[in-house]
Amino acid sequence: MKKRHSAEQIVVKLREADVDLGKGVTVPEVCKQMGISQQTYYRRRTKYGGMDPLMAKQLLEMEKQNSRLKKVVADQALDIQILKEAARPN
Repeated sequence: MKKRHSAEQIVVKLREADVDLGKGVTVPEVCKQMGISQQTYYRRRTKYGGMDPLMAKQLLEMEKQNSRLKKVVADQALDIQILKEAARPN
């Protein structure tokens, strides 16, 4: 069963992984300890690497807001298209 981790939890785990890597533990061993695949580790490291938990939380909030705004723009574009169709002479 897949687990979902919050952005804050991911950042904390990545920091712990960095500490372990500094001690000489290999990436596959760190991934095994964290219970994730290497692909997931590198994907999370690319997205959340160097962030503090507050920044990660803000990132997720901004992604949600961006999603809402994209939906609003799409709805407006659809409304404009409908109005153009209605205003066009037969």
